[in-house]
Amino acid sequence: MTTPIFSNQLPFLFSLLFLVAFAFPVVMVALLAKKGKVKNGFWWVIGFYLPYLALVGFASFQGFFDTIMLPPKIVLTTTLPLAIFVTILYGTKTCKRANALLNLEDLVKIHIFRLIGSTFIILWLYQLLPTGFALFAGIGDLLTALSSIFVVHAIRSKKSYARKLTFIWNTFGLVDILITSALAIIFTKISIDNGVQGVEFLAEFPFCFIPAFAPPTIIFLHLLVFRKLSWLKKG
Repeated sequence: MTTPIFSNQLPFLFSLLFLVAFAFPVVMVALLAKKGKVKNGFWWVIGFYLPYLALVGFASFQGFFDTIMLPPKIVLTTTLPLAIFVTILYGTKTCKRANALLNLEDLVKIHIFRLIGSTFIILWLYQLLPTGFALFAGIGDLLTALSSIFVVHAIRSKKSYARKLTFIWNTFGLVDILITSALAIIFTKISIDNGVQGVEFLAEFPFCFIPAFAPPTIIFLHLLVFRKLSWLKKG
């Protein structure tokens, strides 16, 4: 008997659509690198994330992340290493040069990809994630994504409050992703201690891409906005 590609706890079409949709954030980050005039930036980003996510997917198929532990194995082996990598990248001259060339508008509008956070709510509706975690993570992502549209409009229109609005929005988005990451750890602890549902479904393919990609990448993008705002203030 062949192993199914996707979990049978969800409609096949939804898992397939999520897999296809997840290509958009990766491509959007690659396009941002290109706009920042990083030499071969688009292909460097694609060349990094494609094999990285393929390896994460393979590990998920092999059941590598299935062990329920604290911190979650997928966090320890994917989220944390990627966080260290982007932290180092943030301090490089190449990153700072690209950050200087990018428009504030470009750094904000990329966060529209957080609409994919609606996945948390859908997984909750299928009883695959705990209520508190799914609703906080899903609603936070949706609010950040949708409000980015209004922030971009304020920046484009050169509103007097645009910089302050961007700072408030960026702070909200960063705090949201940090709390979501902390909640994943908390709900795993509750799951281990009480034998109740935790966030272990996020180790299933293709949803394993969320913890492997989203927290470090999103935090990195928010930090770019903060740095850009600090430079604009000095200017």
